[in-house]
Amino acid sequence: MVIEERPVDDPELARLLFAAFDELVSRYGAEGRSQVKDGARYLVVLDDDTAVACGAVQAFEADSEHPGDGEVKRMYVVPEARGRGLARVLLTCLEHVAKEAGHPVLRLATGHLQPEAISLYESSGYAHIEPWGKYVDQSGVRCFAKTL
Repeated sequence: MVIEERPVDDPELARLLFAAFDELVSRYGAEGRSQVKDGARYLVVLDDDTAVACGAVQAFEADSEHPGDGEVKRMYVVPEARGRGLARVLLTCLEHVAKEAGHPVLRLATGHLQPEAISLYESSGYAHIEPWGKYVDQSGVRCFAKTL
């Protein structure tokens, strides 16, 4: 397994992001996806030279209560590579990227129909927090944060 940073226009990253969106649509319907900001840093997990997982870290929408926080976006592992601990390794690497970037806290949002993601975040030390921004009025959203 190799984990590499990739630019947003990388074709293998694009394939993974497309598959992630397809899976979200199959679980939740076409509710749209939250935007990833310019400047987000994407990591791709390679297994035998095949891209099998991805995730990103971006600056959190700064406000007076959460200056400098980071946000995890686009965590995804292809179905055939699940159950091998890749998501946990990827999340640890994303935390490292966030810490290097000076983010004191890492936040994320997932959905109630993704129990495997919720379990990963809880077992990785993330605490449940109140939804923010566009997530406030979305009943199925589960938000988490971890101090780095």
